[in-house]
Amino acid sequence: MTRFALTLEYDGGPFMGLQRQPHGASVQQAVEEAAFAVLGEQATLHAAGRTDTGVHALAMRAHIDVAKAITPFRLMEALNARLRPNPIAVLACETVPDDWHARFSCIGRRYRYRIVNRRAPLALATGRAWPIARPLAANAMNDAAQVLVGHHDFTTFRSAHCQALSPLKTLDALAVRREGEEVLIEAAARSFLHHQVRSMVGCLALVGQGKWTRADLAVALEARDRAHLGFNAPPDGLYFVAAIYPGENQ
Repeated sequence: MTRFALTLEYDGGPFMGLQRQPHGASVQQAVEEAAFAVLGEQATLHAAGRTDTGVHALAMRAHIDVAKAITPFRLMEALNARLRPNPIAVLACETVPDDWHARFSCIGRRYRYRIVNRRAPLALATGRAWPIARPLAANAMNDAAQVLVGHHDFTTFRSAHCQALSPLKTLDALAVRREGEEVLIEAAARSFLHHQVRSMVGCLALVGQGKWTRADLAVALEARDRAHLGFNAPPDGLYFVAAIYPGENQ
């Protein structure tokens, strides 16, 4: 049995999320079905993250265990051929030790949220960004975001359906910057709660529009109560950017 690490890029729009779902298509199902067509055996996909409906990935790390003899390059090429026309691509494939696990060996995860800040509607970025017509003060958003950096109880920013054992998380970085008409939010942590990034982005958007201040965000955090949340940003603008593992460049 050989363990192959995969790097996946996908558009989350057509899927109910990464994980298999009983009520709709998932990235996991698509990759596992492609693997079965290529290998003639069942292979379970294990991923570094569990993206929700409509959330995208630039470089999701995952792994499958394979009994058939096949090279990483041939496996990658065959999976890509079988995945069409699904908006999923295997960007890289390599063999890894049996004790390497896409989820449990991961020591860091990075997300990016993309806002298009203009009055004109989206044409090319529909489903891949959050359009906000009202001008956003990116500097104020970045200043307020620092309130959330560090070790905190993130109950306010946690989905009611979150299965994590504890709301305590350490947010390593949260940065907001403007690039032309886009406002980009970058978040880094070892792990995140369900909906945590989208919840933080929704509140930062309120700051950017002048409806909240840095102090309001601090009050929401300290409340440890979902009722104090501004709102969740939509999934369209959220991207899983990278998974970090020991010994890899960070």
